[in-house]
Amino acid sequence: MKLQSQISRMCAAEFITMCEGLTEEECLNLIDRSRLPRHIAIIMDGNRRWAKERNIAILNGHRAGARATRQVVEACVELGIPILTLYAFSTENWQRPAPEVKGLMHLIEMTLRREKYELHRNGIQIRHIGLRDRLPSSLLRELDDTVALTRDNKRMILNLAINYGGRQEILSAVRRLVKDAIEGKTKPDAIDEVTFQSYLFTNSLPDPDLLIRTAGEQRISNFLLWQLAYTEFFIAPIYWPDFTRKHLYIAILSYQARERRFGGVVPIDAKDTAK
Repeated sequence: MKLQSQISRMCAAEFITMCEGLTEEECLNLIDRSRLPRHIAIIMDGNRRWAKERNIAILNGHRAGARATRQVVEACVELGIPILTLYAFSTENWQRPAPEVKGLMHLIEMTLRREKYELHRNGIQIRHIGLRDRLPSSLLRELDDTVALTRDNKRMILNLAINYGGRQEILSAVRRLVKDAIEGKTKPDAIDEVTFQSYLFTNSLPDPDLLIRTAGEQRISNFLLWQLAYTEFFIAPIYWPDFTRKHLYIAILSYQARERRFGGVVPIDAKDTAK
């Protein structure tokens, strides 16, 4: 128990270093399949810096990131993770240079077109969370087609956060809730957390148990502001294109080493054992 307590306090970089001598398969075999996170959310950061350090085009960094994304999605499906949410494009990303934004929109569209039937065969249900305005019409068509194709799949839900912002999500929920209250569809006194959550883009899905952010940045960047209230964070000091299945397994092992309290306290018997 004392060792577990020490491990639970390790930062991601220390945890990754500790697991350096293990193979991908060994890390996989250490995972307790009975205690998997139900919902993993990922801020896929570092594509641009990865490209700049290699003196290649920024869009090539995003393409390399797309390859890492495929690996992680496949690994989550194989593990049996019920829900995966990927932060693909934020509402703030529109501030980037126009050619980069156009290239990203095209990359997302082409990736969906290429992968949607494979995702469907693997039983993955695709959902879009985010605002539809400003997205190119061709991308919206591809998103709608993919969502419709995979609607009834049950193996895993894959949320694609495209043109997503946490503050915008909350504002959208408030506006819809106020409208329903004015129209008499709901009573203000009856509004609770469950009611409010049903107005969010994620609707009735459980909140993320684990948030992974790459590139070492220690902020949530307007991502799932409501949903991350009690989520465990894993800040990986590696760029997204370098993130592998093994890193995913290490993040899950780190999560499983922690004691989740949700604002409560450690049980007395657990404290005694840890002494």
